Amino acid sequence: MTKVNTNNKEWFLLDAKEAVLGRLASKIATILKGKHKPSYQPHMDNGDYIVVINAKDISVTGNKLQDKVYYKHTGYIGNMKKTPLSVALEKNPSFVIMNAVKGMLPKNPLGRSMIKKLKIYNDENHIHHSQKPTKLEVK
Repeated sequence: MTKVNTNNKEWFLLDAKEAVLGRLASKIATILKGKHKPSYQPHMDNGDYIVVINAKDISVTGNKLQDKVYYKHTGYIGNMKKTPLSVALEKNPSFVIMNAVKGMLPKNPLGRSMIKKLKIYNDENHIHHSQKPTKLEVK
């Protein structure tokens, strides 16, 4: 069994330009969980950090731009807000990726600590150059 303090965390860089949302999100969730490592244990957070650039250039397949809707309820009666994917991508593309990845992680304190290791930027500029992230390809 690996210990928490002996676990080496790496940094990865993913370019979301022309990447499909679902494939990108599943790749990110796998790395955040640590399933790509031979030392994977489901009860430990031994995943790595991920920096996603060009989030504004993400693509989706089919009719998801018109059909997929994000719901938000304000807490008042009759105040359910609906936002289609096309509007969400224009307004805040990092929310779309974050929401897709968050849905693939565990719904407990372990999942909340995993999602904090995801850094998303809408363009090519990011502040994590000193960590020397390794580039990954999404297929």
